[in-house]
Amino acid sequence: MNKLTIDDVQLKSKRVLVRVDFNVPLDEAQHITDDTRIVESLPTIQKILNSGGRAILMSHLGRPKGKPKPEFSLRPAAEQLAKLLGKSVQLAPDCIGDAVKKMTESLKDGECLMLENLRFHNEEEANDPGFAKQLAALGDVYINDAFGTAHRAHASTEGVTKFMSTSAAGYLMQKELEYLGRAVGNPVRPYVAILGGSKISGKIDVIQNLMSKVDALLIGGGMMFTFYKAQGLEIGDSLLEVDKVELAKQILETAKARNIRLLLPVDCIVADKVDNSAVTKTVSTNSIPVGQKGLDIGPETVNIFAEEIQKAKTVVWNGPMGVFEVEKFAAGTNAIAQALVKATKNGAATIVGGGDSAAAITQAGLQKAVSHVSTGGGASLEFLEGKVLPGVSALTDKR
Repeated sequence: MNKLTIDDVQLKSKRVLVRVDFNVPLDEAQHITDDTRIVESLPTIQKILNSGGRAILMSHLGRPKGKPKPEFSLRPAAEQLAKLLGKSVQLAPDCIGDAVKKMTESLKDGECLMLENLRFHNEEEANDPGFAKQLAALGDVYINDAFGTAHRAHASTEGVTKFMSTSAAGYLMQKELEYLGRAVGNPVRPYVAILGGSKISGKIDVIQNLMSKVDALLIGGGMMFTFYKAQGLEIGDSLLEVDKVELAKQILETAKARNIRLLLPVDCIVADKVDNSAVTKTVSTNSIPVGQKGLDIGPETVNIFAEEIQKAKTVVWNGPMGVFEVEKFAAGTNAIAQALVKATKNGAATIVGGGDSAAAITQAGLQKAVSHVSTGGGASLEFLEGKVLPGVSALTDKR
């Protein structure tokens, strides 16, 4: 990554405008249920404060659709950050305007201000230049530490850089790009990618990009049934993307022609409903009963996949192996998480692409036992697809 990073920037006495990703889950009482994203941004924020900079943080939260709504306020995030930093964090009444500008101008070295939700303004997602200019007026330098939104060309991620002389990556952004960049550009081999999730449609570009890079591609999750359909197999009431059967057939043919090891599950767990009370059965994938749904990979598949993962030196995992939210169908996903932990202990670089796979490894309590868990679902997917992320390309190049 030939971009400026926070370590290249003079921070002392500067108003440092930082795009963070504090889009955290809240319960009905407005309590944060998972503060991972706030915790991950601490090194960048602490660096600014400890260097005598003045941190001005901006983020979105949820989908307020361009209007201020109290349930989408960033107050809970500001309060949680204050707890984690052990110092007060002011919350601005908005993210632009004279009152907010005055607050940024009266900040002292080592102080922290949180702007209110960017998406209270439609101009944020529209990447409106006037709005971006107003944001830029709040800082002397810009740091982007929000990898989770780097794939979006919004005012706070891309537009704002046009009005700043210095735009650099924060520590979290740097870490994400280093790990994912290694997986995409320069992996230590053998290189294994595990793709799951419900639909092929969301992963086509990733499959096609990774096919030319990996030594083995392991496919699980709901999308495996579209591949079975492409082979003419009975899939019962399992998830199917009818309009993607032809594409699945092409992917299988390409893999065969190019001698790519694309492994599909050999057995799966079936039931008649997605419920912990359901009666389950393990069946071979070429004999899924009519009226049953495939909801997880089976034990034989787990062994085959785990063996592949153990041979690897680089592993990327994106997407669960089954309906992991329901305990009865979480065994396959949990086993893959365990296999990644074991591979990490053996010296492999193990990278979990955000979204559901990040949720799954966190649910299993193993997020600290792998090399890297990405904080960005959509961003990590687009990166693995080989796409340029607007929030990254907009940063200042190193001279």
